[in-house]
Amino acid sequence: MNVMTKAARDFRLDPVHPKPEEAHTMPYAPAVRIVGACDLMFLSGATPSPLYHQHPHIDAEHVHPHSIEEQTTRAMEAIKSILDKTGASWRDVIKVTKYLTDFRDADAMHATMAGYFGDWRPASTTVCINQLSSPGARIELDMIVALPKSAK
Repeated sequence: MNVMTKAARDFRLDPVHPKPEEAHTMPYAPAVRIVGACDLMFLSGATPSPLYHQHPHIDAEHVHPHSIEEQTTRAMEAIKSILDKTGASWRDVIKVTKYLTDFRDADAMHATMAGYFGDWRPASTTVCINQLSSPGARIELDMIVALPKSAK
């Protein structure tokens, strides 16, 4: 069994807010600065589909609830499994790209994601697109994560 222990941080992540008094109005930071040495991990896009699924796709593996909250939860849980495997936490996420098929879902998506991120707000971009790779998927998330420097 491989037991991961959280490595000591040789860096810190600082949100950058040109107007700190207005930071509470935003679901993300305009920028996140990495201060010190770290490794970066780039997460592939996660949808409400299972993280591991067949390729080419099998339709039965890609049956999604309609609720954007449930779809967001499924994508976030897939990402959480990656963070857990590497000993990372949501506070280590520095950048999120959110792909939505309907921008009217943005507020509910942000509210669901806030349950994972708490008061941490990584840098973020939201893109509205016509369709995702899995029919019925309404959200896809990819992230960049700052990790303690790996032992060589």
